[in-house]
Amino acid sequence: MRISSGVDGFDDLVDGGLPAGRLYVVCGPPGSGKTTFSSQFVTAGALRGERCLFLSMHETKEDIVEDMANYEFDFGRAVKSDRVTFLDAFSNDGKRFFGLPGDRYDKSNLTNRIVSFVESRDIKRLVIDSTMLLRYFLDDDEDTLIGFLSSLKRTDATVVLIAEMTDPSSYSDEHYLAHGVVFMHNYLEGDGMRRGVQVVKMRGTDVDTDIHPVSFGADGVAVDATGTVE
Repeated sequence: MRISSGVDGFDDLVDGGLPAGRLYVVCGPPGSGKTTFSSQFVTAGALRGERCLFLSMHETKEDIVEDMANYEFDFGRAVKSDRVTFLDAFSNDGKRFFGLPGDRYDKSNLTNRIVSFVESRDIKRLVIDSTMLLRYFLDDDEDTLIGFLSSLKRTDATVVLIAEMTDPSSYSDEHYLAHGVVFMHNYLEGDGMRRGVQVVKMRGTDVDTDIHPVSFGADGVAVDATGTVE
């Protein structure tokens, strides 16, 4: 079964959609469109009646909703619906959930809390922003991160991990463990900024690894699946 990413043109790059129930990393430098891509992904799920969870570790719900309000795909309405749960590390609910230092939770239990929430609420789409800060909330141990990602892969949710990354050839544990890796490029060319998207890895899918142009419009991020960036 494949599901729509919610991003115009992207599904054409991955044989009609993302294989459901798998783990994906969406990575790239700041400003390349990772959060917008992921917000469209969650909104598409809510429109399909799927239960979604957005975990933000560095932006408040209000800030992300405000940023996405510039687009017409209506992320704010999705977040207000009963289909989307948004938890950020700054809210009281988020602090209890993530287990910030000083409270009664042991952050080593974060894996169990997330997996339990996903399974008990029948979450179909999960976004975690970001893996860099996720390491802070987990024990400072590579085995803990590997165990966390492996546990997520055993749920029925389609998981998108947002990762800050500037070099598409520099891999980390989450890239090796993920079923798919999508790199959002962001670079200066001439007098302006150019953006592109590259499917670096997608298990079970025949994809090309060319960089395809990305634009930002009223509907959010859009991909030109027929064009390539040299």
